[in-house]
Amino acid sequence: MADHILVMKNITKEFPGVKALDNVNLEVERGEIHALVGENGAGKSTLMNVLSGTYPYGSYTGDIIYNGEVCHFNTLRDSEKLGIVIIHQELALIPELSIGENMFLGNERKGRFGIDWDRTYHEARTHMDQVGLKESEHTMIKDIGTGKQQLVEIAKALSKNVKLLILDEPTSSLNEEDSRMLLDLLLSFKKQGMTSIIISHKLNEIAYVADRITVVRDGSTIETIDNHDRTVDEDRIIRGMVGRELSDRFPAREHNVSKEIGLEVKNWTVHHPVYTEKIVDDNVSFKVHKGEIVGFSGLQGAGRTELAMSIFGHSYGTGISGQLFINGKEVKLTNERKAIEAGLAYVTEDRKGNGLILPQTIAVNNTMARLDKVCNNGIIDTVKENLVAEEYRDRLKTKTPSVQQAAGNLSGGNQQKVLLSKWMFADADVLILDEPTRGIDVGAKYEIYCIMNDLVAQGKSVIMISSEMPEILGMCDRVYVMNEGKIVAEMDIADASQEKIMAAILKSEKKEEEKQV
Repeated sequence: MADHILVMKNITKEFPGVKALDNVNLEVERGEIHALVGENGAGKSTLMNVLSGTYPYGSYTGDIIYNGEVCHFNTLRDSEKLGIVIIHQELALIPELSIGENMFLGNERKGRFGIDWDRTYHEARTHMDQVGLKESEHTMIKDIGTGKQQLVEIAKALSKNVKLLILDEPTSSLNEEDSRMLLDLLLSFKKQGMTSIIISHKLNEIAYVADRITVVRDGSTIETIDNHDRTVDEDRIIRGMVGRELSDRFPAREHNVSKEIGLEVKNWTVHHPVYTEKIVDDNVSFKVHKGEIVGFSGLQGAGRTELAMSIFGHSYGTGISGQLFINGKEVKLTNERKAIEAGLAYVTEDRKGNGLILPQTIAVNNTMARLDKVCNNGIIDTVKENLVAEEYRDRLKTKTPSVQQAAGNLSGGNQQKVLLSKWMFADADVLILDEPTRGIDVGAKYEIYCIMNDLVAQGKSVIMISSEMPEILGMCDRVYVMNEGKIVAEMDIADASQEKIMAAILKSEKKEEEKQV
């Protein structure tokens, strides 16, 4: 008989106008890694928020049975006292504090005269060693990368004597190398007896790490699949997630690339905004034709996002030099407004921080890039604004009962659709899509890909920055490979492969090493 550390029975949770969870059941065995998968809006994060006490007892119906006892959690502290710790997709770290300070924030190590800093940093070092984080415990969070920040969150969980670790999209912001290191860390914790629940849209990672997989769709449990022998059928998971066969991950497209160039960048150099002597993008040149999707591939820190933001109205960097041409005409885009007026759009990788105003409605977010199109004599026509939002909601199949819904209440995939619709309404000729499918499920990804195909069919030029090589290879006409701020290779998609992209990166690193010798 299975030893269950957690049983969630008939969990039902409603928000105004939406039943987020409908009699969901989940059983987690002690010492296993259990994956929770489903489309955006399926209810995965809501279920974990019920478990952790983020949604307190009484705001839902059903039972949480942990270690054989029925539990009523009213706050995060209630669940953490029993060793249940959740790490959210958006990391809860304070950049201006050190690793040690962040690790015990709200859980301070107290001495006779306040905080015992010696104990704080000694214990921080112990937990950092457990996760393999080779940084000083005094290092500021702002000075380490996303992968190391994720390790800080896990070390923080260990400091709370975690027994059941919940990770919500832990690898969504990580490159492949950092992602594999984190998954291997979970496997090592499993050997030590820890139980983990992982929410992820990356099915290859789920297949690699999970013992069992529970599929949730539209707020209901579909099935739990055994994966102890690591032979899970990805098609079966997708079928459960989306309720239908998805025969191809990438929609078919006729590659009708025009000879006309929509965007050309020549000798583009960008310096770091704070450390102005540091070159982030070094003499970069590239072009994108009308009707073409051009991919930018590279490891984390290659300079792709910085390049995109600097092109979009100098929204990143200092000492920017080089030439920029849109539709054959040289332009000087010294701020974001000039970029928009010139027909350039930038769909940020950080939709919650920089892309959307989460407390505002879908309608407001949809039109904010081009308010002039819904204004009469300088006054916003709310009727027109709502009609526009409804048109794009229907066109992009955004799941929401009303365009008056706050953007922050939507799932990640639907937020991404609102962000795309904002720039589609702006009617840009050139769209830069920075990690457009980050943190969204396979069904929503397919819909985003279809939107991209529609854009290039209209003659738009699209740049796609992605850390997922299969996505680059499946969607693009050409690919530029970046490493350490430089373009190190250009390939037609017919000649490209994951191996060739990685070889180009490694070859460029070897050349740099030889120069320094």
